[in-house]
Amino acid sequence: MKRTTPISEIMTTEVVTLNVADRLETAEKLFKKYKIRHIPVVKDKAVLGMLSYTDLLRISFADVSDDETSIDAFVYDMFSIQQVMAKNLFMVAPNSTIKEVAELLSKKEFHALPVVEDNELVGIVTTTDLINYLIAQL
Repeated sequence: MKRTTPISEIMTTEVVTLNVADRLETAEKLFKKYKIRHIPVVKDKAVLGMLSYTDLLRISFADVSDDETSIDAFVYDMFSIQQVMAKNLFMVAPNSTIKEVAELLSKKEFHALPVVEDNELVGIVTTTDLINYLIAQL
């Protein structure tokens, strides 16, 4: 296993993104459609935050009612993406090594990091990407 392999070799480059003006209902649809757990929130290509599926679950009351759709819609209308997203993000460059990113993810307990070059989103790297890389090496 090469510790100096750049993260650009394993990151996802076709990133699903959100805009702060999008609705949380839109975010939920994207999470389910693409079977993903993290979506960068951007303005143009600059990263403003990160929304995780867990963030949505934290504000959802779906577990207390059989009528998930109306409860979620009501709750989602109470909050904006900007209110729910993580704002103080760590970002990495495409030439960051897999070892550096793995250490950051493990120490900070993040599950995804935006990959940014010249202040523009160029990818996302997740713990799943790292696990898949590790499996390929075995």
